[in-house]
Amino acid sequence: MQPWRERVREIIFEAGTPAGKAFDVGLLAAILLSVLVVILDSVSSVHRQWGWLLRGVEWTFTLLFTVEYVLRLLSVAHPWRYARSFFGIVDLLAIIPTYLSVVVPGTHSLLVIRTLRLLRVFRIFKLGRYVGEAETLARALRASRPKILVFLWAVVAIIVVAGSTMYLVEGEASGFTSIPVAMYWAAVTLTTVGYGDIAPQTTLGRILATGLMITGYGIIAIPTGIVSVELADARRRPVDTHACRGCGAQGHDPDARYCNQCGEML
Repeated sequence: MQPWRERVREIIFEAGTPAGKAFDVGLLAAILLSVLVVILDSVSSVHRQWGWLLRGVEWTFTLLFTVEYVLRLLSVAHPWRYARSFFGIVDLLAIIPTYLSVVVPGTHSLLVIRTLRLLRVFRIFKLGRYVGEAETLARALRASRPKILVFLWAVVAIIVVAGSTMYLVEGEASGFTSIPVAMYWAAVTLTTVGYGDIAPQTTLGRILATGLMITGYGIIAIPTGIVSVELADARRRPVDTHACRGCGAQGHDPDARYCNQCGEML
């Protein structure tokens, strides 16, 4: 790799150098400001008064992110691999809508453009790369997946049983017109949301509803406990934050010699 490409890669992908830290801080500020512009532009009164200024700021951010995206592709040994990665796709989605708004003609297309502009909010996902604990959290969630699935199946079983029972107890007179409707009520009650659009009217139904509410409070902490245990275990396993020279991927094991995404030597 040419020296200038290696230097650009260190600045863009590595956060351990002063230049890399300065780049990350600047990019983080640009992302936050660009998302703020999108949010403000969605307010009708602000758009009418300051729309021209917000468009100019939006184009400035779009050009900056375009330069950043091109530099990322040029600084890695395998640009196509980075382009197909999650953050590579997010980087592309962050700049495409603004350019599409220029080439889509016609008055009626303004509605389409307005929809495409919503894709610019995807820029906020680029913040994930600057959260040092993101990989730890991801590993904890992956490790918790079997336990969470078992927990969710148990919740579904409770909803089916509680809904069917409430349908038998209350019936159509109280709004429980079918088992699916009763299951909807059970899900709303078990999750402690409580919309109140359907409520039991009989004494037995209210007793069953009370038990389901208490059950909801009792099980709501189970997923938190599962993830917390896995998160504590994941923190004990360090992760290398250096980026791969080939595709820019991070989060490798400290003793890894090759990238787990593209096979490039680390």
